[in-house]
Amino acid sequence: MTPRLAIGAAVVVAVNLTAIYLGSRAVSTQERSDRVTVIYWEKWTGGEGEAMREIVDDFNKSQDKIHVKYLSISGVDRKTMLAASGGSPPDIAGIWQDQVIQFDDLGALSDMMPLAREKGITATHYIKGYWDPLYQEGRLLGLPSTPASIGLYVRPDLVPKEHATPETFPKTLEELDALSDRITKRGANGQIELAGFLPGNPGWWNWAWAYYFGGSLMKDGKPFINSPENIRAFTWIQRYSKKYGAQAVQSFQSGFGNFSSPQDPFMDGKVASEMNGVWKPNYIRLNKPDTPYFAVPFPYPADRPDLAGHANLSQDVLVIPTGAKHSKEAFEFIAFVQRQDVMEKLCSLHGKNSPLAKVSAEFEKGHPNPYIKLFDQLARSPKAFNPPKTGMYPQISGEVSNAFQQVNSGLKEPKEALQEAQDRVMKLWKVYSEQVKRQ
Repeated sequence: MTPRLAIGAAVVVAVNLTAIYLGSRAVSTQERSDRVTVIYWEKWTGGEGEAMREIVDDFNKSQDKIHVKYLSISGVDRKTMLAASGGSPPDIAGIWQDQVIQFDDLGALSDMMPLAREKGITATHYIKGYWDPLYQEGRLLGLPSTPASIGLYVRPDLVPKEHATPETFPKTLEELDALSDRITKRGANGQIELAGFLPGNPGWWNWAWAYYFGGSLMKDGKPFINSPENIRAFTWIQRYSKKYGAQAVQSFQSGFGNFSSPQDPFMDGKVASEMNGVWKPNYIRLNKPDTPYFAVPFPYPADRPDLAGHANLSQDVLVIPTGAKHSKEAFEFIAFVQRQDVMEKLCSLHGKNSPLAKVSAEFEKGHPNPYIKLFDQLARSPKAFNPPKTGMYPQISGEVSNAFQQVNSGLKEPKEALQEAQDRVMKLWKVYSEQVKRQ
């Protein structure tokens, strides 16, 4: 165990030791003696978990030297970090892209580049927006399992006919605002019954608003939460809470059902448009297949036409933790997942776009998202963006989300909320730089 990883585990990670112990016991009893057993921890459950289990089964059947043992683990990021710090990590872990740099800063990831070179896996095989976040100073920290791009979904039955197609739907944020005002309906008691659009639904990408206004959350290698673009973005967000009433918005959203159920607000007809990922149609198909919808790029500010077609990207990632006992065999499975036929099968089952530079016509034709070409184009756009490439991202994102809630609920003005968030982040940045980065 390296000192840096030990410090990192103490500073960043808090986990249930009993769960780790029981998880490792469950794995050890399932090993096979006739093959090298590779232990794979993944966060997915439900349909997504079963889809990856199918891929694991395909790999195990494809050869007779390696057996991948697949285990769904809650809190996989924290548990993987602690297991790595204790010298007993899984051979493969499925984590989120935005955690990769933090894991690397803590010395918890193996460099895959030598193994990737042996397999002929290079940057040219991938869409740039999915390779770059995993490449750090000549080292390859992970490879994609399934990626995503984000757009705007619209209910054509809930908008005026003149805007009920992808071609005629508003292109700018100002047009979206005006349409939302026109669509939003209130009951006799003043409570919202239908919203045209709400920045807080589903509220999963609060960190990204600065980018949708042409800004970022980093400047000169340091956090820059209170950038002019982010203040502008949060002022735009504030408009919705002021226009519709902060309490009314909060009350309305508190009645939303789970996103993976028929009571999801978009499927249930409570919101006419919603920022969401490429996977959304998969949930619609499973929960309420008669829901009408179309997808478009998220609108841009009228004075920034250069941002047209911008999109937030994300991805799930396969990594080899430091100290993995079977890293070479683990990479055999990871390389298997990178094959075009395998990747397309997994991404189709998850309802996501492919991270690969080449996409087959069959993948697009049989995909559960009828707008898969749009989401593929968004991913390939030079205007696409990712979470900031820093090990402090989880803390930065948390502070931005806290500021979002303060502004959206009417508790603070945008400039004040973001300045306070910036001040808190910079204190954390100092601790992180000294104790983790050793700077």
